[in-house]
Amino acid sequence: MIARLGDVATYVNGYAFKPSDWSDIGLPIIRIQDLTGNSYQANRYNGEYDKRYEIHDGDVLISWSASLGVYVWTGEKAVLNQHIFKVVFNKLEVDKSFFVHQVRNILENSVSQAHGATMKHLTKPVFDALPFNLPSVAEQQRISSVLDKLTSMISLRKQQLARLDEVVKARFVEMFDTLTTTNYPIKTLDELCVFIKDGTHQTPKYTEDTVRGIKFLSSKDVTSGQIDWSKIKYIPQELHEELYSRIAPQRGDILLAKNGTTGIPAIVDTDEVFDIYVSLALLRFKPGNHVTYIWAALGTLETKKQFDSSLKGIGVPNLHLSEIKKTKIIIPPVELQNEFSVFVEKINRQKLTIQQSLDQLEVLRKSLMQEYFG
Repeated sequence: MIARLGDVATYVNGYAFKPSDWSDIGLPIIRIQDLTGNSYQANRYNGEYDKRYEIHDGDVLISWSASLGVYVWTGEKAVLNQHIFKVVFNKLEVDKSFFVHQVRNILENSVSQAHGATMKHLTKPVFDALPFNLPSVAEQQRISSVLDKLTSMISLRKQQLARLDEVVKARFVEMFDTLTTTNYPIKTLDELCVFIKDGTHQTPKYTEDTVRGIKFLSSKDVTSGQIDWSKIKYIPQELHEELYSRIAPQRGDILLAKNGTTGIPAIVDTDEVFDIYVSLALLRFKPGNHVTYIWAALGTLETKKQFDSSLKGIGVPNLHLSEIKKTKIIIPPVELQNEFSVFVEKINRQKLTIQQSLDQLEVLRKSLMQEYFG
């Protein structure tokens, strides 16, 4: 049976909480970054609210703007921010796990229907009209069982990668202490950089010509902490020449996500020619510091807190260049930077092995998704 997403459930959009609504006590406000793991501290709300915005453990949530995704909430009672749907299932018999897997597949395949210059965005009419395969409950449960096991394996690999990231952060604090306790100099990124610029603010005209077109990166291409070339877009040569005359990325630069998923750095470790969108800042450093050390310093919790405290905008987080420039990091002697960088490179080799296994599991998952959901 083929249904529509609008037949399967009702999707309740969250409330547009304003900064003036935030509190240190009360119920957590679930934002997109709380679902994607890019928030270190939840905002809270301590006032009256409509019960339809109330979220409980086990509720299915769908972010339909900026970062498209489906999640099962596993926290305390909370209230829902805008740009996220709470799923209220209708009378049709639907296995929750089956629903989550299929909606994840739908969202991955429906990006082409999304619109918006600085973020992905699905309108509710488009979302409601998307087709949903609805076999018998027994078949739904069989499919869910297979995909749940595969998802658990994928999750384990991601946890292993995350633990290695934590090892790097712990080693950083062990060697250099914190901003408040270190004996080493502290400098702002503005002091360390030749320049800090972001990419074009204009929505580019993309091309399907991957041979003559020029690679074009946005914040979504650095969310893993390194440049992901697998899902990039391309722009025409003539547009590239215009953009490249203003900012030409080169090996040793750092790209920093500044819109949507913010504060994630990635080193340009290639001589590849490419251009960047406004959602990325490019940091070019003065000689005398090791770029791997700088990359690790930008990834610490202290730096993330600085970034998060200066985010602008109520909906999609936006990290302004002026705030990036004010960000402070510890600058130890270059000999210690080099020692730390050697350690990071060893960890990165371990991560590469795990990442290769993860990539294979993801290929299998996509193959099964295609088989089950078309």
